[in-house]
Amino acid sequence: MHKEYERPPGVKISQADINELHPTGLEYNAPARGMWNIVHQGMLIPEAHQIFVCAQGCLRGVILTAAEMLELDRLSWVSVSEEDMFDGSLETDIVDGVTDILNRLGKRPPVVLLFLSCVHLFAGVDYENILRELSGSFPDITFIDCYMTPTMRTTVTPIVKMSAQMYRPLNVTKKDPKAINIIGCDRPTDPDSELVRIIKGSGHTLRDISECNTYGEFQRMAEASLNIGYIPTCGLALEELEEKHGTPSLYLPMSFDYDTISENYSRLCGELGIDTPDFSEDIAAAEKALDDARSEVGDIAVAVDFTAVTRPLELMKLLSEHGFNVKYAVVDSVGEEAAAFEWLRDNRPDIELYSSTNVNMLYQHIRATEPVLAIGQKAAYYFATDHFVNIIMNGGLYGFSGITKLCGMIAEAYREPTDKRRLISHKGFGCASCLTN
Repeated sequence: MHKEYERPPGVKISQADINELHPTGLEYNAPARGMWNIVHQGMLIPEAHQIFVCAQGCLRGVILTAAEMLELDRLSWVSVSEEDMFDGSLETDIVDGVTDILNRLGKRPPVVLLFLSCVHLFAGVDYENILRELSGSFPDITFIDCYMTPTMRTTVTPIVKMSAQMYRPLNVTKKDPKAINIIGCDRPTDPDSELVRIIKGSGHTLRDISECNTYGEFQRMAEASLNIGYIPTCGLALEELEEKHGTPSLYLPMSFDYDTISENYSRLCGELGIDTPDFSEDIAAAEKALDDARSEVGDIAVAVDFTAVTRPLELMKLLSEHGFNVKYAVVDSVGEEAAAFEWLRDNRPDIELYSSTNVNMLYQHIRATEPVLAIGQKAAYYFATDHFVNIIMNGGLYGFSGITKLCGMIAEAYREPTDKRRLISHKGFGCASCLTN
C-alpha cells in the first residue's frame, strides 16, 4: 500500500492543521446513508417532476433514491450512451427524451427539474438553448437547470447549488411585510425554538419549503419580506433570492455558543423592530439539561460527527465545558468554527479528529473497542456503537431550546441502545423508505 494510505486515520487536535485537517487522496464512503442528496432536495418542491439525463451507472443511485422514498412516479430519466458523445446528437437527444417523457405523463407538472451530468459539461452542451427549446414546446411548465456532477465538489458543491436552484421557480410578486421564510433546510425548524417563537409571536407568517404541501403554497414563499437561513449551505440561495426578488436576508447560524445565539436573536429582533426577549429562563433550562445529561452518561467517551450538527466543534466545546468526556470527532474541515477549534486545541489537546472519507477509515469500526456514545450516524458507525443520537443537519433544533432537547436525546441514547445497522442504512433521514415496508 502506498505510504500515503498507511497514516493513522485520526489526528490529535493539538497536531491538526486548521486549514487541512486530513490528507486528500483515495476515499471511502461509510454505509451511513442518512444525509440528504440532490434527489431528496428536489422532492421538497411540491408537484415537481425530476428528469435526470446521465449514464446508466449514475442513474442507478438516482433511481434507487426515488424508489426508497416511495416517490418513483415523480422521477424520470434519459440514459446517455457512449455513442451520444460522438455522433453530434447529445443536445437533440436531451430535448427529444424530455419531450417524450412529458408527453407520456398523465398530468403535466408545474415545474421540471432537469439534471444534466458531468459528461454534458465536459462536452460543452448548450444548456441554455436546451431550456429555451423545451420552454417553447411546454410554455405551461417552468424548467430549472440542475446539475449532477462530482466536479463541482471543489467549487460550488451540488448540495449548495441545489439548495439555490430549488427556489428558482418562485415568481416575483407583491411583498407581504408580515411574511418570513426559512431558507435552505430539508426539515421544519422546531416550533419550540426561540427563533420560531419570536417570529410567530411578533405576528409574522413563517414559511418553509419543507412544510409546503402544494405548488401554490410553495409559490407564496415569494411574498416574504425577509429570508432567514441558518445552515452553512444556504448562502447561495439567500444571495440569489435577494438578487431576484429584492428580499433582504439574515444568516443566523445554528450555534452552540450562548453569545452567538443571543446575538442572532438580537439581530432578528432588530430587523423585526421589536424588543429582544429575556432568555434567562431558556439558558437556565439548557444549563440544567446539560448537567442532567452529564450526570446520567457519566464518563463514557463521546464522539460527534458533522452530519449530525452543522457546528460539531462548538458542540464539543459546550459538552467539554460541562464535564462530558468528549474524545472523538468526525469532521473534514473547520469552516465557521475557528474559535471553537482553537479553544479545544488549548483545553482538550488529546481530542482525536477523524476524516469521514479517508480510505484509512475503512476498518475504523473494527479498531474501535471502548464504549462510546455517538452524536450522529457516521460517528455511530465508525466507533461501533448502538448508543447514538440519530439526527441529521441539526434535526430542526435551534438555539437554547435546541441545546435542551439535544441533551435529552443524549441521555436517551445512553439509556436505550438502537439498531445502528438498520437505522443508518436508510437513505435520507426522515424520508419514507421501501426498506421498512
